[in-house]
Amino acid sequence: MHLPIPAVPAPAPAAPDLEARLTDEMASVVAGARRRALRDGDRQIDTAHLLHSLLEADPSARDAFDGGPQLARVLGYLVQRSIGYGLRWQGSVEDSGAIPALTQPGWSPAAVTAMETALSRAAARRDARVHGTDLLAGLLADPECRAVEVLEHAGADAREVAARLA
Repeated sequence: MHLPIPAVPAPAPAAPDLEARLTDEMASVVAGARRRALRDGDRQIDTAHLLHSLLEADPSARDAFDGGPQLARVLGYLVQRSIGYGLRWQGSVEDSGAIPALTQPGWSPAAVTAMETALSRAAARRDARVHGTDLLAGLLADPECRAVEVLEHAGADAREVAARLA
């Protein structure tokens, strides 16, 4: 007697590729963050990589800081990270406790959450384009992420920067 073979359920659809939903400008920021991660020997893009690339590429994100000296300290700290500060993070996964709705290979969970927040901010204002300030707000929304840790070490108050974006 042959028993019927149960139907194999179709595989769940793959999560949409996060990077496919980015504008050219934001794709450039992500490409810069990916280069930093690779150069630093990290397996994943983390929020500090995104912050560094964003601040280098986007004048509106830089304008959210309290003038030149504060921005200079933040960028200086990010450079220190890329030449050795980040060694304590090397080889570890950034996990601030944020639970992203999607997972993305090569991205830390906190970085995915920041990008999802940026996409949500753009959608809330009915804009198909994600701006640098959207990503900056997404990074600042997670007080436990590496980007906020970098800001704090550089003497920038993440809450004040976030308030300037609101």
